Amino acid sequence: MNYKKAYVLLIPMFCTLLSACGNSESYTLYRGSPVIENARIHVATFDANEKEVYNIENCQTAAELFKKQQGVTVKYWCEKGRYKK
Repeated sequence: MNYKKAYVLLIPMFCTLLSACGNSESYTLYRGSPVIENARIHVATFDANEKEVYNIENCQTAAELFKKQQGVTVKYWCEKGRYKK
């Protein structure tokens, strides 16, 4: 068997499995839309392998920085967990 082909298939599967771990400590940043009422648009997921406080603080910091940009009219907020549609 060609080992390069095996790695190409196994690495994405391994990363997907690892990303499913620790969802309770992850936080996701969402934003609204100026034209779509009640929009919930994914911006970023904060899932560092640290304590929960690290991820929520980084998410909240990012939200505040986005809000402070000139001309921004949409809402930014953080939710606990990974991105949910």
